Amino acid sequence: MIIDVHGHYTTAPKALEEWRNKQIAGIKDPAMMPKVADLKISDDELRETIETNQLAKMKERGSDITIFSPRASFMAHHIGDFNVSSTWAAICNELCFRVAQLFPDHFVPAAMLPQSPGVDPATCIPELVKCVEQYGNVGINLNPDPSGGHWSSPPLSDKAWYPIYEKMVEYDIPAMIHVSTSCNSCFHTTGAHYLNADTTAFMQCLTSDLFKDFPTLKFLIPHGGGAVPYHWGRFRGLAQELKKPLLSEHLLNNIFFDTCVYHQPGIDLLTKVIPVKNILFASEMIGAVRGIDPETGHYFDDTKRYVQATANLNDQERYMVYEGNARRVFKRLDDQLTAKGK
Repeated sequence: MIIDVHGHYTTAPKALEEWRNKQIAGIKDPAMMPKVADLKISDDELRETIETNQLAKMKERGSDITIFSPRASFMAHHIGDFNVSSTWAAICNELCFRVAQLFPDHFVPAAMLPQSPGVDPATCIPELVKCVEQYGNVGINLNPDPSGGHWSSPPLSDKAWYPIYEKMVEYDIPAMIHVSTSCNSCFHTTGAHYLNADTTAFMQCLTSDLFKDFPTLKFLIPHGGGAVPYHWGRFRGLAQELKKPLLSEHLLNNIFFDTCVYHQPGIDLLTKVIPVKNILFASEMIGAVRGIDPETGHYFDDTKRYVQATANLNDQERYMVYEGNARRVFKRLDDQLTAKGK
């Protein structure tokens, strides 16, 4: 079974974006603020967006299940206040749940949180609880920078985040550490801000003792871990200078990386440097890089080709990357699959 742990609803019906634009306009002019009931998207519309996009590509490329969360760049936690984020998160999470209900053999939902700059992360707990208990979500996306590129929030090791971590541990769900749109012109959203955040999140964990407080907490750092695998020696050296344990003990029981790396040398490096038990298959399809690589003739984000081709994995290790590790990290996904006899 091929489990893609990193999928976003990037192809949602246009009505969703139109409703969001009205909500943003309503921040300045309350008379423009739409009601949740104003957004009407039928099951047929959802089916069409999925069948002609994500599901078609999954069948074409040979993947079976996608952990499906709201579009990352649409989270935009820096827009409006907590009430704006709360309403928006609830709408987006419900749509992903509906997709999973329509295609139960192919999509499993993960939740965005209603984060807002300067607001206590504990305010996200009700949405998290609803998504796990009512929607069957198997994970969450946690934005370490709700400010949108200005990094005004405390690091992930700060106790302000602990209420979310306590719920994650209680439910045995991981968090994908994923920022949203950059509103800082210095950082291109997908080319810089995402990768900066991946690297930053790893370093925040390295310099802290977070996992002593939460030994079973699990973070998935996407996009191959940003700069982390490429600079593994730097991080090992910094851990040594900071008198931290070896990274295998300090972080690698809790931190995992996905395969959203869009060329063969990148996957070769990832699978050579990072232990196989810490790598989960993902493509982020249909996502940041949608074109065809002129050097190969295949889509950049067809990451299964790279995993299949690398000489660094044997068949058992490929099984771990494709399925085994995802079932171990996303325990609720494993429970759901087991209940279906899979």
